[in-house]
Amino acid sequence: MKEHDLIDFLALAAERGASDLHLTVGAPPMTRVAGVIEPLTEEPLSAEDTRRLVIDTLKEGQRAKLENEWQLDFALQVGALGRYRGNACYVSGAIEANFRRIPAEVGDLKSLGHSPVVDRWCDERAGLILVTGASGEGKSTTLASMAQTIANRRSVNIVSIEDPIEFVHSQGRSLVNQREIGSDARDFASALKNALRQDADVILVGEMRDLDTIQTAITAAETGHLVIGTMHTNDAPTAIGRIVDAVPKEGQQFVSAQLAWSLKGVVCQYLLPQTGQSGLILATELLTVNSGIEACIRAGRLSQIPGLIQVGAKDGMHTVDDSLIELLLADRISLMDAMAHARDPNFVKEEFQKALKSKRKGWFTGMFGK
Repeated sequence: MKEHDLIDFLALAAERGASDLHLTVGAPPMTRVAGVIEPLTEEPLSAEDTRRLVIDTLKEGQRAKLENEWQLDFALQVGALGRYRGNACYVSGAIEANFRRIPAEVGDLKSLGHSPVVDRWCDERAGLILVTGASGEGKSTTLASMAQTIANRRSVNIVSIEDPIEFVHSQGRSLVNQREIGSDARDFASALKNALRQDADVILVGEMRDLDTIQTAITAAETGHLVIGTMHTNDAPTAIGRIVDAVPKEGQQFVSAQLAWSLKGVVCQYLLPQTGQSGLILATELLTVNSGIEACIRAGRLSQIPGLIQVGAKDGMHTVDDSLIELLLADRISLMDAMAHARDPNFVKEEFQKALKSKRKGWFTGMFGK
């Protein structure tokens, strides 16, 4: 194919409003626009093309890490185009990569689509808050927005542990220390332990994915720090189960008691295509720890938590199905997309249709009387 450099492809992707650029052997450069994968050019990439495009962007140490570990997460600053999060890995012996564009500014929590409960969590002085969801559902953006909210509202020391650093925060009312795994710290667990010695008030953990990190995060939350971390789970209750299951069986009762005491809440995120316009919109499942949730965590009755979320509206809780129905009634998403993300697709469909009938009945009554 005609020789392009990575900046050419990133510039073309930015013009199309793409969130991601994919470089895969045997396929043309592909972009994700409003959640849909589409080709950027017509010519397929060879193994030599993808290797050149990726290797030319990396520093010497990053190249060595990719060669030794066969995968690499990194951040890339590209002049006026902005900042990107990159992931390179080997696939069938060839180097392939994804580049995700990081917005220049982080939106506030309300503009992102979060409830006031998530904003209020930013005022907590201690405890554990989990931001969960599948890959690509905007967890890092929410984490950055919460950091920005805290930094603008309070005078505290914020330590953020990331892999890689995506949004770069400026110093202001608060101190913000951003540490990158691989260049500033060996791993999340050791960086988190070090943060406890840095006089940190707030600790952001880019990913809680191993037992050592999870145990240290809970201990930090118990000892007067506000810890906000992300996990890859598809709903809020599963995040709690994932933490408990990460611990050996003999320690699960103890960690359940720790979690019941320290956990403030869980928000699980889902990004769906908007109807009638480009872009994605946020749906969420929100769990706040009240006495009922606390008792279930402590006793290991995690199967009862989804039911408590359903009846927990007075404490700000809602299920993903509630969120999807609200977006459907506002004509923000399609029924097909809503059902694909629902915990109970039949419930979402039935409640949406019931609400539509009630809405139409109200309209006819208003027009023609009883």
